Amino acid sequence: MGETAARPLRADAERSVRMILEAAERLLSQDPGASMEQIAAEAGVSRTTIHRRFAHRQALIDALALSAARQLAQAVDDGRPATAPPLVALHRITANVLEVKGAWAFALSLPATPGSEAATLHEDMAHRCVTVLERARADRLIDESADLHWLQRVYYALLGETLHGDPADTLTDPDALAARVVETFLRGAGARG
Repeated sequence: MGETAARPLRADAERSVRMILEAAERLLSQDPGASMEQIAAEAGVSRTTIHRRFAHRQALIDALALSAARQLAQAVDDGRPATAPPLVALHRITANVLEVKGAWAFALSLPATPGSEAATLHEDMAHRCVTVLERARADRLIDESADLHWLQRVYYALLGETLHGDPADTLTDPDALAARVVETFLRGAGARG
């Protein structure tokens, strides 16, 4: 019976942590100096609840960065970087990443603490990006002499510009945005002939 009673508490604790992290993302993206008390109010939890879950502000920030990194890693995994056809993987990963980065812009802008789980996840995602680019090169989607690490930086820049470049851009559908990013990335701005 003790196990059954513990499950609802665990689910409740997970729900309150999720609510706190979501509230922290919303509030900190508008005001990076927001206090723990302001975040608690935004999450609809008591001040003691937030302090019970997170000993101090940096613990909350670290948890926020880790949660966002995990979601981003899952978005990349869901694109099947090692098994889907490279063009499909590139499109799916791009759409997934744009969704996650759009929802967790503040958390994903935080530098990962070296040696942390979040840093390891980001390093792994960077390796998977190069893997997709290698596979795209093998399928002749990318020139065989292309510098893949440079292309990775270009791809990341396109993602960043898509998310933050022009507030007047009316295109918001992740699949349509991904198509634009992938088209620009693979074909550039050269004339079609």
